[in-house]
Amino acid sequence: MDVLEDYTGHVSPGGPPARRTLDALTITKVSVGPMDNNAYLLVCRATNEAMLIDAAADPERLSDVVGHSVDRPRLKTVVTTHRHADHWGALGAVAGANGSNTVAHALDADVLPIPPDVLVEHGDTVDVGEVPLTVIHLRGHTPGSIALLYRDPTGHPHLFTGDSLFPGGVGKTTSPETFGSLIEDVSTRIFDELPDETWFYPGHGDDSTLGRERPHLDEWRSRGW
Repeated sequence: MDVLEDYTGHVSPGGPPARRTLDALTITKVSVGPMDNNAYLLVCRATNEAMLIDAAADPERLSDVVGHSVDRPRLKTVVTTHRHADHWGALGAVAGANGSNTVAHALDADVLPIPPDVLVEHGDTVDVGEVPLTVIHLRGHTPGSIALLYRDPTGHPHLFTGDSLFPGGVGKTTSPETFGSLIEDVSTRIFDELPDETWFYPGHGDDSTLGRERPHLDEWRSRGW
């Protein structure tokens, strides 16, 4: 499978994945499924151990992203960011084929097609090889929605937000109460804690940075979505 090495944060349905290479980690983004879901393959460069964030759909395509050569990374972990079915359609197939541990928040676990091997809470750490990622619980899109944060010691932070934060606003909610919960968590647990140069990777569509979105927080809060 051809992979674009000039990473911009944009991938197209049916198009090639795009890879970003950091000092300790590679991040490969691919669009899968009819809802243009983003799946992210993270590979520790020191150990060749891998983590997949959201086995959303198209298990064969995700397998191609991992690779088929003898030196392909070992897909040890599959993290599901939240319970919505468009984010776990390939979970059973991918985890089963690779013997991967599955990870999710306890509040969304009962909806998933296979029981998670590991249940996480806010502040927990999930490792990909030698690279730690911190779990951030963002309540509102679903009860157990999580983001994963990598604080790159040689660069800016990288944040995988599922469907809780997009360019232009927070994720979809179903009531004023769930919107209030999500905008509060996104404000206090992300924007108040992380710098403008933080690059974030959403569950659908293009990437953005916190600095690009920060001026619009009050606007999002006022409009209620």
